[in-house]
Amino acid sequence: MKPSLQFRLSQHLALTPQLQQSIRLLQLSTLELHQEIEQMLEQNPFLEPEEDFSAIETLATMEFERQRNDRNSVEDGGADRDGGQSDAEPAGLDTADLGAGATERDDWENGTERDDFDGISEAPARQSSGDDDDFDPLERNTSAISLQDHLRQQLLGTRLSQQDMAAVEILIESLNEDGYLADPIEEIAESLTPESADEDLRDEILSRLRCALGWLQNLEPVGVGAANLSDCLILQLRAQPSSEARQIAILICRHHLELLARRDFKKLMAATGADETLLKEAQALIVALEPKPGRAFTRAEANIIVPDVIVQKSGRNWKVVLNPDVMPRLRINDYYAQALRATRAPRGGTASEGHTNLNARLQEARWFVKNIQQRFDTILRVSQAIVDRQRNFFTHGEIAMKPLVLREIADELGLHESTISRVTTAKYMLTPFGTFELKYFFGSSLNTEAGGNASSTAVRALIKQLVAAEDPKKPLSDSALANMLEEQGIQVARRTVAKYREALKIAPANLRKVL
Repeated sequence: MKPSLQFRLSQHLALTPQLQQSIRLLQLSTLELHQEIEQMLEQNPFLEPEEDFSAIETLATMEFERQRNDRNSVEDGGADRDGGQSDAEPAGLDTADLGAGATERDDWENGTERDDFDGISEAPARQSSGDDDDFDPLERNTSAISLQDHLRQQLLGTRLSQQDMAAVEILIESLNEDGYLADPIEEIAESLTPESADEDLRDEILSRLRCALGWLQNLEPVGVGAANLSDCLILQLRAQPSSEARQIAILICRHHLELLARRDFKKLMAATGADETLLKEAQALIVALEPKPGRAFTRAEANIIVPDVIVQKSGRNWKVVLNPDVMPRLRINDYYAQALRATRAPRGGTASEGHTNLNARLQEARWFVKNIQQRFDTILRVSQAIVDRQRNFFTHGEIAMKPLVLREIADELGLHESTISRVTTAKYMLTPFGTFELKYFFGSSLNTEAGGNASSTAVRALIKQLVAAEDPKKPLSDSALANMLEEQGIQVARRTVAKYREALKIAPANLRKVL
């Protein structure tokens, strides 16, 4: 084969490390972004958080301190000459305590930090007060009493023997977060019985645990220690005043919960022998019960959504601003950067490997700060474009939402559709109607009789309104909802209505029916 030279022209996309980082930061959520920033701050010495004091303010403060110290030194020297005793060491005072307290207080009042003997900067302890505005509400949640501790406190007021107290304590430890026994009492007894134990000892342990279970189920909240939902509801019904409706409710909870869940009232009346009025009273008793007695003591995970942007009223329009609480304040450490420039290799020489690595880290820090700023700029632009398209939503609510797809925003801003998708994922907007993900404002379109389009979000809101206004005794079926929407000029199939209803977590018509 004869060798030859050939020219080939082609185009391909080369993603530089800077571009790759920009794309990755763009798709991160606020929490993930802050984790990324913390990791970068630990790895890159040229990157530091921006303090509240600017460099000029810090220099001015240091100069003020120097001048004040000079004046104090002159005054102290004159006092020593006149009185023979220094003001810094007055009689009857502990100079060690005075020096430590005054120096530390002056340093912190003037925005400087105190270096301990090992060179580590220490922060002053926060003075706790009852009206502290910086108190974290999550700390109050973490200090809430647990279900187990609540039960133990009640147990201290009983006159149980040491053995019975220990048995109840074992059952308390076996409760799950809902207040149910995580394992059957027979399995708990088996786990406590030695392998070499005889049958009498096994029966004694099981009997003691059953007795302890009775004590546990008499504690508050009522229903705790139940094995299943049926037992939990029955325990709560037995604690109520005796009535015919209560007896019917107990019978339903013991044998016919499935019929009640299906709202099959005809079969319930046939199975219980109760008329419609009595069955309605029994249903009201059951509905008022707590299926999870431990719910009030469960420490729910904090799932607080912090918005990335905030929508504000500006005249007749709406303006989007970035949330300052989520914007990181980063800067390049000027001291390290200047030191690196001062150690530049001589002209014509070759830089050392360490110097080259530090230059790469400095460039990495600059890229990171620039990409962070670009990320928020892109979020702001996309959010403002969304608000301009969905202006009616911020005045009338979700029922006034218009159809919107990613491509419309991408064409308007000159960005790629995938970029809009990254921006609108896990980014949130605070509006007068609540906090929503940016993807919430996008929705497919449905045809109308007038020839226009209706947003799927607006259709879901309309379905929610129709269901809220329906007769509970005759709930609207999916077909009826589709017909009502068609009467309002919105063409939607029954299956689409069912899909939207399920997305709204609305039960089917047969489960919404009441007596």
